[in-house]
Amino acid sequence: MRYIDVHCHLDGGHFGGLGGLFARLKELGVEKVVAAGFDLQSSEFSYRLAEEYEGVYFTAGFHPTELKKYKEGDLEKIAALAAHEKCVAIGEIGLDYHYPDTNKPLQREIFGAQLDLADKLGLPVVIHSRDCAEDMTEFLKENAAKLNSGALLHCYSHSPEIALELQKLGVYFSFGGTSTYSGSKRARRTIAALNAERILTETDSPYLPPKSRAGTFPNTPESIPEILQNIADIRGVTAEIMAKTVWQNAHNLFKKLGNR
Repeated sequence: MRYIDVHCHLDGGHFGGLGGLFARLKELGVEKVVAAGFDLQSSEFSYRLAEEYEGVYFTAGFHPTELKKYKEGDLEKIAALAAHEKCVAIGEIGLDYHYPDTNKPLQREIFGAQLDLADKLGLPVVIHSRDCAEDMTEFLKENAAKLNSGALLHCYSHSPEIALELQKLGVYFSFGGTSTYSGSKRARRTIAALNAERILTETDSPYLPPKSRAGTFPNTPESIPEILQNIADIRGVTAEIMAKTVWQNAHNLFKKLGNR
């Protein structure tokens, strides 16, 4: 089977030698990973990683909780990175109302600017959404015309009802280790409810380990087979069928992933 991790963070020095990690991934059949940027520095790191390793692709963008680092001219630098042949999307971007000092107007402003950039470049967006379900739904509906190149809500955690609503806008949804726990009822209900053509696999490494690795750090893209098997079980299909579907979905969304 061919697996893909559409959202992981490989910076931070948590993994030892990355060459060793990628060799293990190849043995497992995890053929492609998308290293996600969350600010300028991590986007540049992910770019360098993609340059070095064949199966690595990347995203470039500013995460909503990292905006204190954002400076005039940074969006132009993100645009330059996004021009690279292996930059598959603008991300991760979005809204996050988890912290008490959240600057909601600034988050919405920079989120909107990055949606504009992605639309201009003809790239999809990878969206982070936490504790903001109503605002996110409204924002995406208001900006639906800017999502023509596709959108992914990564590590989806809102309700199945919202997912079904956003699915109508062409949004994709990825699920990681948290979906393997029996207590993750919303994620599991969402996986069961969505069209198969909208589902992707991720790890959000080094965070959110699956059930078999509960309490361990770092999580790695080596968790993808377990996450895929869990999704297949929830949907009542074989892992082989689900793996083919996810592989196809990823390439439909991220056109710059190359050969299928």
